[in-house]
Parts: sequence; structure tokens; C-alpha cells
Amino acid sequence: MPYYVPHCLSLYPNKISQFTNPMPEQKKEHPAEKVVLHPRNKHRERYDFDKLIVACPELAKYVKLNQYNDQSIDFANPKAIKWLNKALLKHFYGIDYWDIPTGYLCPPIPGRADYIHHAADLLAASNDGHIPTGSKIKCMDIGVGASCVFPIIGVKEYGWTFIGSDTDVKALDSANKIINYNHFLLKSVDLRLQENPKDIFHGIMERNEPVDITICNPPFHASAEEAQEGTLRKLSSLNHKKITTPVLNFGGQSNELWCEGGEGRFVRDMIRQSKQFGSNCFWFTTQISKQSHLPGIYEALKHAGALEVKTISMTQGTKVSRIVAWTFLKKDQQNGWRSTRWNAF
Repeated sequence: MPYYVPHCLSLYPNKISQFTNPMPEQKKEHPAEKVVLHPRNKHRERYDFDKLIVACPELAKYVKLNQYNDQSIDFANPKAIKWLNKALLKHFYGIDYWDIPTGYLCPPIPGRADYIHHAADLLAASNDGHIPTGSKIKCMDIGVGASCVFPIIGVKEYGWTFIGSDTDVKALDSANKIINYNHFLLKSVDLRLQENPKDIFHGIMERNEPVDITICNPPFHASAEEAQEGTLRKLSSLNHKKITTPVLNFGGQSNELWCEGGEGRFVRDMIRQSKQFGSNCFWFTTQISKQSHLPGIYEALKHAGALEVKTISMTQGTKVSRIVAWTFLKKDQQNGWRSTRWNAF
């Protein structure tokens, strides 16, 4: 099965660069700050390619002046995106080694950082406005993937520990290599193989293991055909012409891009299964890309008996998504959780 450019390319806040016009157009004014990103997001300012090249010299060959005479890269070029990710992770998060196998999802760093910061705010809202930090705070990344990006950002920004689950052995091997080459991650990230693709929590989350928050970027599409159609639309938009052949690149394995029933069913299954672990997790969360999925998700949460539900809006570039969060803990259980885990020191 060929690999496709993922829908997540649009999450990069910079505009797609065009290098076909030899003469620069009138200088386009860009805001100094991407105010739609979370206030603590390190990527609110425009990319400083000079500094990024210092962090990752290999990026230099992909940086060119675009049609507005600005430094940029071709965001339709998978190699350029990969080197940009390496540079961002090195410059902002101190990552010495980062790579992913050919054909695996290359996630947008600004969007992943936004999710982590909103997750921190969610915990703070349940803790009198104070973000719980440190290694006692445990986050479970459902579908950690080959890139291990959520744990990298969460460990660096808040000192949290992570459980990273995945059904793909090769993806976990890649994530484990990243961890081994970046020693500050060794004691902070525990990778676990989900042997049953139909299970999300069972076999990963231990019954006596408290988890403060779960995060997830679920597969979006409902079939391989739908994923390919979406990819071709994206490629056509990026190249300003109709594209009919998928590009072989880093676009994502099938389990990253699609599952039976798509995002809506995956999240409804997650909600149903989360009820069984409701007493040993404070907040369950997931990203929702398509707003039309929300009514079915809210209905599933009501049926599961979620006691509190929150929806957090996120915007990266032209893409609008949201985080849906829910808990099964009663107020007295939440108070006990705070006193024993978050405010014990």
C-alpha cells in the first residue's frame, strides 16, 4: 500500500511556499506572532530559519526565498518537512536524535505542542489554576507513533512521565530509538505494545496505575480509499493543479490514517472502553478533527455516564479542531486525587 501525504500537513502555520515564480511579488505582511496558537506554545513566532539551520545544518538546502522574498521551505516536500521537524525539536526541545522510518506520519510540531499545553490547562482547571508538573504526573499517549513527539514535548515542558501505546511494532521500535538516544527521556517514557487492535486501554492501562490524563490523535478516515481521496485533494491544493497519483513519502501507515468507521467510531469505542477505567484516570481526552462527529461523541459520553465533559477549541493555520475531555470521577474523588497526586508536596 502506498504512503500518502497526511491531512496534518495543513497544521503547519506557515503558508505553503511556491518556488516556481523567479521574480518576487510585492512583500507580503505577516503577523509577528501566530496568536491562534496557545500562549505558551514556543512556535507562535514565525520560523527563524537562521537559528533553525544552526540547530540542524542539513535544513539549509531546503530553505529558499519564496514568491514574497521570505525565507521558507516547500511544505509539499516530505524531506523538507522532516528536516524542519528535526530542527524544531533540536532548537526548542533539546533533542539530539530524531528520525522516523520511511512511510510513517511526520507530525506538525506546533499542533502537537498546542495539544500538550491545552492538556496542561485542563489539569490546572481542576487544580485551582495550578498546572501539576513533575515526574509524578502521568500522561498516556494513545497511538504514540514512530515520532514520539507528544512525550518529547510533555517531558520537556512540564516534566511529566508518559505511557506510549501503539499497535505497530515498527513504530514502537522507532520511538524507542529516539528515547535511547535522548537520555532525558529514558526514565520518563514507557512504551507498550497494544496486541489487540480493538482494545485501547485494556492491556495497556493497569487497574492499579493512576493516569492523570490521556491524549490521542485518532485515525481520521474510514477507509484506505477515503484516505487516498483526501490526500489527493491536499496535494492538488498544495500544487495548484489536479493531482491524481499519490506521492510515496512519509504520509502515514494505514493504522495512522484510517480505521473502520473513521474518527467518529474510534472515539466512540474509546469512550465506551474508558468507562471500565474511570476510577484510575482523571481526564480522558482526544482530538476531534471533524465538527460533525461531535453530536455522536456527546451522545456516547452521555450513554457512558461521563460526569463532566469539556470541549477545547484549537486552531493551527487554517485548520480548526478541538479536544474533547471527559471524566468519571465524582467531586470527592477529584479532591482526593488532587491531594494525593498533585498537591502532596
